[in-house]
Amino acid sequence: MSVEARKDHGKKQKMHHDQYKKLKNKKGNVSPPERSHDIPTPAAAQPPLPYFPTDSTIFDVLSFGAMGDGVSDDSKALVAAWEAACKVPGATIEVPSEFKFLIKPITLQGPCMPHLTFQIDGILLAPPQVWSGPKSSLFQWINFKWLQNFTIQGTGTVDGQGSNWWTSTPSSQFDSMKALRFYASYNITVRDIRIINSPNCHLKFDNSKGVEVNNITISSPETSFNTDGIHLQNSQDVEIHHSNIGCGDDCVSIQTGCNNVVVHHINCGPGHGISLGGLGAGGTIACVSNIVVDNIFMNNTLYGARIKTWQGGLGAVKNVSFSNIQVSDVKVPVMIDQYYCDKHICKNKTGAVAISGVKFDQITGTYSAQPLHLACSNSVPCSDVDLSAIDLKPSPGFRGFRDALCWNSYGKSQAPLVPSSIDFCLRKGSSFLQKIARSHEKNC
Repeated sequence: MSVEARKDHGKKQKMHHDQYKKLKNKKGNVSPPERSHDIPTPAAAQPPLPYFPTDSTIFDVLSFGAMGDGVSDDSKALVAAWEAACKVPGATIEVPSEFKFLIKPITLQGPCMPHLTFQIDGILLAPPQVWSGPKSSLFQWINFKWLQNFTIQGTGTVDGQGSNWWTSTPSSQFDSMKALRFYASYNITVRDIRIINSPNCHLKFDNSKGVEVNNITISSPETSFNTDGIHLQNSQDVEIHHSNIGCGDDCVSIQTGCNNVVVHHINCGPGHGISLGGLGAGGTIACVSNIVVDNIFMNNTLYGARIKTWQGGLGAVKNVSFSNIQVSDVKVPVMIDQYYCDKHICKNKTGAVAISGVKFDQITGTYSAQPLHLACSNSVPCSDVDLSAIDLKPSPGFRGFRDALCWNSYGKSQAPLVPSSIDFCLRKGSSFLQKIARSHEKNC
């Protein structure tokens, strides 16, 4: 499948395969956040060096004093190049190849003039030691805020150098540390670059809209703790495609507030698969809808297509499709878990995030523990679950397999379904389930 993209004077439109058109909206210019006080006026740009051509649209960080030796602190040079380029329409901030730039935690913010490009052809390095300084700097390494019509691209690498974090920092301290983070941004493209070894998440979008991630590579060791590949929260109209993601946690993590998300043509593994959640922690309201995950290859992951919610949560997950997923040595390829718990013991609660309208179609390959696990709430069962064309076989050499499990899961199934235990998994639905789902959707 080909994906064509073109930019045309502030509008960003795409043509996709028919199966994606229903959920993909055309991306036009989007107004900035309604609260104007949330968008500060950019700081005055630092004057370029005398020899730097003032009429150029190319802002090379070397021309702003960066050393590019991988040891000197080049943070101020990058900020100066950003502030200068931010004022020029169609400008490009250039990180040239064959150089390494050590960058301490920084924020690069707008609003900027349209069509700003961050061209990363060299290597950006995070500090090799555990970061020190203001507590706020511990949440992200390079933080992008309040941007529109912005592109990151190039042949280079963003290296979070997270090994010291994984070995010496309590997990509770670095769960929020992101390598690249976008906040309240619109019409954003990230393509072609490589992001590796983040202390925690590699690429995060929150409160953003109109996002495309294309042809990127994300990697960190399996031993890295809680290192998501791509993390989405409170974001809409997102497409992630034709990328390779292998990390210690979820390849793609879709959290509350996400709507109209399409993830396709992804190689995922190692890691925890592609997940919605965990949702509803601490009794919070979680709302996720219109999610398409299609054409995925998962190798050596703990899970495949997964939805996970905490007991006691509120809200709803609806209209989710997992299709054309090939798995190899995946522990549990298909999972809905409304009893999610990342601690040794979690309290039992009656409330739950309602899950309805979920489709698992054409899931094939090998599993190493259990083919399917649908554990739904006693008080808020899963409804309108479709299982079709599932063909899962035990991985060669593995023993101790479990049968498919369905608990309080309602819907319909369609052959072929292998193993046969899947065929007897779902209960037939009833009208009271729809009422339960609708009552929970009112919270969204």
